[in-house]
Amino acid sequence: MLKRSIYLLFLLCASYLSSQSRAEQPIPTLKDTLNKHRILKSIGMGYFPTKYFNFDLRYLIKYNQYEGVRTGIGGVTNNDFSEKFRMNSYVVYGFRDNRFKYSIGGGMRLSEDTNTWLNLAYTDDLQETGSTKYITDDRVFQFFEPRLLNIDLFHKHITTSLTLEHQISDHLLSKLDFAVSDIDPTYDYAYVLDGKSYSTFNLTTGILGFQWSPFSKFKETILGTQEIKSGFPKFSFQYTKSLHDVLNGDFNFTKLDFRTIYELGNENSHFAQMILVSGIAIGDTPLTHLYHAYPNNIRKAQVLQRFSVAGLNSFETMYFNEFFSDKSFTFQLKYFIKPFHVTDRFRPQLVLITRYALGDMDHQERHQGITFDTLNYGYTESGFEINKLFYGFGLSFTYRYGAYYLPNFSDNIAFKFTFNVTL
Repeated sequence: MLKRSIYLLFLLCASYLSSQSRAEQPIPTLKDTLNKHRILKSIGMGYFPTKYFNFDLRYLIKYNQYEGVRTGIGGVTNNDFSEKFRMNSYVVYGFRDNRFKYSIGGGMRLSEDTNTWLNLAYTDDLQETGSTKYITDDRVFQFFEPRLLNIDLFHKHITTSLTLEHQISDHLLSKLDFAVSDIDPTYDYAYVLDGKSYSTFNLTTGILGFQWSPFSKFKETILGTQEIKSGFPKFSFQYTKSLHDVLNGDFNFTKLDFRTIYELGNENSHFAQMILVSGIAIGDTPLTHLYHAYPNNIRKAQVLQRFSVAGLNSFETMYFNEFFSDKSFTFQLKYFIKPFHVTDRFRPQLVLITRYALGDMDHQERHQGITFDTLNYGYTESGFEINKLFYGFGLSFTYRYGAYYLPNFSDNIAFKFTFNVTL
């Protein structure tokens, strides 16, 4: 699902393709069709292609509470530049923090048969504290990222990384990453260990990740290996090791992360989606690398003051920075009812949702300067969405109950709008 802003780019692309067709061929050929398909596929993945360089649409414009408006430009060289080498970079600017962020990198293909690449990158940017990124995830492209609007807890990082990616089989992707990072939280925070207080710190980490899609179907095409049928369940596993006293690393910890996604039914009718995510951090782990369960609620007194955009897989009634854990488990169930066929163009859809989170933390006293709770009693919320009411807009209602029910009734309610466009 892509966001509505992509329509403008499709119009530009269509105009470009139309002019090319008129100038070169009055009758479309197989080559024309493939070229159009490649361009549309590139835009669907978040790139606008040119002869040698594909512009990355993720960096055009974003917004969050720390940077305000964040805008910039970036991209990566394509196969017309080289099939064995690639260069990628971006530069962005935040108007609220008045700071440039950037990344410079490149890669070398070691094997075409297994799509094995060795990549090197230098990055000076921000990352959300408590978030977990699976390095094997497919590229996620969204013009509009709902949670990003309200996030205010970031840490700066300057990271040099060396990554080896290898396609073990069509169904199994692996990545190995080695990185050295300087971490500087943008908020008042210190990690206390062995009598020493760390407000900034260095990390030396190795990450090994796998993504397994055993039931998906793949096919070799002119455009490369393509997933022609998405099968479920899908599994992601990641092992992270932080090394103390290696290249000035300050902490020694281990993280294990697991995620599985399962869908049952037909998207054109009734279907269910289940997402299970778990993680554990063992050792001396600062808050920046712990877990927050992806909250998406801002601290305002009235329900309508908290009215914003519902995320895709976030806890809508959980307030930002309310919970952190070093052991985390979340489960989400969505049941999509068959769209109501009001007219051919107006087909709203009801989605029933329930979410559960469980977590705990050892040595909470080590984290100074910030107040938070853990999830050791279990967090529960349920609700519904009515999507596609008007040009991709819909409404969301979620209710918080159970062990973390708040005394004020209205504080347990999240009323928001949804924004989804399917092309």
